[in-house]
Amino acid sequence: MASNDYQKASRLGMKENRDMEGRGEKPGLMILPGAPEKLAQRQESLGIVEIPAELIVGTCNALRAEAFSASFYPAAGANTEFAEKWTNLCNIHLDEGIRDPIKAVEYLNRYYVIEGHKRVSVLKYFGAVSIPGVVTRLIPYPSEDPEVIAYQEFLNFYHITGIFFLVFRQPGQYTKLLKLMDRDPKEEWSVELTYQFRSFYYLFRESYLRGFGNETQVSRAFLTYIEIFGYQASVHKPLRQLTDDLGKIRQEIENQVGQVESTVVLEDHTKPVVRSPIPGPFWRVPTKVQVAFIHEDSAQLSHWTYNHEYGRIRLERAMGDLVSTTSYESCDTEEKIAQAVEDGVNKGVGVFFTTHPRLLLPSVKQAVLHPNIKVMNCSVSTRYPSVRTYFPRLYGATFVMGAIAGAMSQDGRIGYVADYPTCGGIACINAFAQGARMVNANARIYLEWSKLKSGDGLFQLMDRGLTMIYYQDRLREYDRPGTEEGHNLALIQCYWGKMYQRLVRRMLDKSWKQEEGGSSAVNYWWGMTQGVVGVMYSRRVPAGTRRLVGILRDAMHTQKLDAFYGTIYDQCGNVVHDDEIPMSAQQILKMNWLSSYVEGRIPDLEEFLPEAQEFLSLQGVGRYGETP
Repeated sequence: MASNDYQKASRLGMKENRDMEGRGEKPGLMILPGAPEKLAQRQESLGIVEIPAELIVGTCNALRAEAFSASFYPAAGANTEFAEKWTNLCNIHLDEGIRDPIKAVEYLNRYYVIEGHKRVSVLKYFGAVSIPGVVTRLIPYPSEDPEVIAYQEFLNFYHITGIFFLVFRQPGQYTKLLKLMDRDPKEEWSVELTYQFRSFYYLFRESYLRGFGNETQVSRAFLTYIEIFGYQASVHKPLRQLTDDLGKIRQEIENQVGQVESTVVLEDHTKPVVRSPIPGPFWRVPTKVQVAFIHEDSAQLSHWTYNHEYGRIRLERAMGDLVSTTSYESCDTEEKIAQAVEDGVNKGVGVFFTTHPRLLLPSVKQAVLHPNIKVMNCSVSTRYPSVRTYFPRLYGATFVMGAIAGAMSQDGRIGYVADYPTCGGIACINAFAQGARMVNANARIYLEWSKLKSGDGLFQLMDRGLTMIYYQDRLREYDRPGTEEGHNLALIQCYWGKMYQRLVRRMLDKSWKQEEGGSSAVNYWWGMTQGVVGVMYSRRVPAGTRRLVGILRDAMHTQKLDAFYGTIYDQCGNVVHDDEIPMSAQQILKMNWLSSYVEGRIPDLEEFLPEAQEFLSLQGVGRYGETP
């Protein structure tokens, strides 16, 4: 009976109101946050559309807000005129269906009802996926608000697809979706493609709601799913397969939807694993670990791969018969990575290191498909709990390099060429400036980039007459302005062998299990303190400066010196750090501002080369993608 449905619906509404009050929130419907003429630079009529039910969140009439709970359940008592009208409408829905469309306005992908509140309430109660409505869209004024930026991206997406049920509220996600689908961001979709996408999305939605139940996060979960499993490989999967896949990536979904902060491990408290020379009654031989390295390139062609291969050999030599290793080179496609993992698993490999950030997403997929193996990717600040990441913490070393440059510069003009504005990469630039300024009050850092479409910034700095330039982890002094003749003064070294030894020891002494973060991803970010990063200098560095470098290295190693000391201003003159408490790892990783000592800027994504843009989509900070 409809009266019983009303009683059940009103109990749900009262419970939702009590829960909101308990959390200190105001119960009832959201209200359109202002008059339409003040919110919108213009209005656009959409006609009659099928509005996704989960996007109908509020009302344009403040007087109706308290008549419903936030989910449109009725909040009035059973013996009221409101209850009678709701019950009559319920009978109509059960007998013949509600046909009259509601009237609503859409603002930032939220729909606010003008007319038809009870129709929405009844249809939502019975689980309607969409509700027909006559909609007026309010186009917001331009703003730096991330949600407004994301909405402008939605409008572009809507223009080529006609799809409005897919809602992202962070910039860059529509672009990421189109890229994952291998679609041109300006090409209009065919009717067939739109139908295929809609069918797949709603099948995914049904599967997701069965397992997770949060209808407001379906779009974000959908993006995470196709990041891991691929759109083309998944579009024709049956409901049962989607449900099985979602079960495998539950932690990934919870992390992305809940925006769980990553766990950054800065210290290494493990001890070397040793064998007792005299076996006793409680002596146990540590389990042997079989480790495989998967490289994107070959060691012959790539200096990066060569260094990791050298680290692999150092690992095997240092740990003796506790570890056996193998490697797979030139795994530059998802298929090759899958083959390497499958081959390694068949040979008994339990730990896989994938040694480039571009291998992150294929690593996640292999980790969820093979839950009994451990997978680590060489990148920083991932948000995928199925894999762990490791990367050298370089800003301490660039601080020391900056001090060398500041001490040796004749005019205080020092060049710095960065590759990408990545997580932790901006911190290296600012730390370099801090080090230079510590020893030279006139030091100014001139920043350029090496991966821009306009060319390598090194030559721009040389054309400007700079002779002291940091480039590709080394500090170089040129003999005279505009020439390529010069001398290396200092070099940053990453000791990958030590990094891999410390990571493998965690699996032997059970530290790995203790560091699990649930739905939080675990990132190992080690630097000079842990002995995995060092600074070497040449004999051309004066004796006094060499002595200074030794003091700074020791201070960094013992954590008596912090690269980000004192009051720090950004380029706009804002105080970004003025506290005796050191910056947290997350603050340093997410750093997206430049020091007042730096001349230069952080370019827009479109200014970088295509391969750099792809890299920034994985490791970029701030506006280049999702903040870590």
